Amino acid sequence: MARAKEAAAETANVIADGTADAVPRADAAVPPSPKHDARLPGSVRFVLAVVLSFALSSLGRSFVDHCSNNEIGSIAREGNTRKELSILAAWKLFGLALGWWCDYDGFDLAALALLSHGPVAFLISNFYGIRALTAGAYLAVDVASAFLPFLLLRRLSGAHAAAPGVANREIVADRGIQVLTSLHSSLVYSVVLFLAGRYLLPNTLVLYFEGIPTIQPAADASFLGLGSPMTQLLSLLSGLAARTFIFTPLVTTPGTAEDRKNAEFDPVSASLGQTVAWNLWGYTTRTKVSLIRTAVAILFTAVGTYLDTALVISGVEPYGAAVYAGVWVVAALVTGLSLRYVGSI
Repeated sequence: MARAKEAAAETANVIADGTADAVPRADAAVPPSPKHDARLPGSVRFVLAVVLSFALSSLGRSFVDHCSNNEIGSIAREGNTRKELSILAAWKLFGLALGWWCDYDGFDLAALALLSHGPVAFLISNFYGIRALTAGAYLAVDVASAFLPFLLLRRLSGAHAAAPGVANREIVADRGIQVLTSLHSSLVYSVVLFLAGRYLLPNTLVLYFEGIPTIQPAADASFLGLGSPMTQLLSLLSGLAARTFIFTPLVTTPGTAEDRKNAEFDPVSASLGQTVAWNLWGYTTRTKVSLIRTAVAILFTAVGTYLDTALVISGVEPYGAAVYAGVWVVAALVTGLSLRYVGSI
């Protein structure tokens, strides 16, 4: 009888232990999944992203040159120095590094690539007689070489994936809002290009773009790019890129404790240093996100457009390249500020 009781007690303990183990405790550590364990370190994945991006860019450009009979070669500068080639490579590496360490995803890098290289595609197709198909192919190579490595080696952000639990998910997932905000951004680009074509670009192209075949498209610039499919297409793509890079992260940024602290700021009891800091950077988290991303978009637009124009196209003087880049910088700035206003409604 004693042995039977002991056996029964042991059986009850085993059942109780099995039941307890079947229900995970709240404080129990969750073991990492094998997939997570097998994931490469961030530094290794970044190196792979850089190698893959440069390889895709080189192979893609070679393919386009072959298929177009080196059409771009007819307007390209001959004999770039090692310093100039190093500058172009360093800028591309900087863009990849900034995107990686700022936790941008593939859509962010694709948007920045389009904002950076879209203006030169517009220039060579409208004013240098390069076929729109060839210019578009080069632009597609630049965008793909930035997008694919990050798509393969880094997951999409919650904002771009419209993941459950993301703040204002219904806004970024709504097709109507996506279309309207993209058209809004495209309209800004169209208006800026129209005004620049009427009042700024003709003289700049004549004086500082030696050997340019024609400036007629700038002189004949029409409102909203009517009559110029390339202008309309680049405006739409630039607007979509700006919306993707600025508006989506803006509206999906949740409120923070710092926002409540800034809202409760009392200038009467605050010190001079606190008052100055609040006036300079006492914005909401969403406003800070929009300002930072607008600044990044402006940086990529300015530097990318200048380098592509001054170091790649034959006969372009530095001042002319800077003025041309400035047109697209103004468009990016106005778009970013207007998207911040739309996002605050």
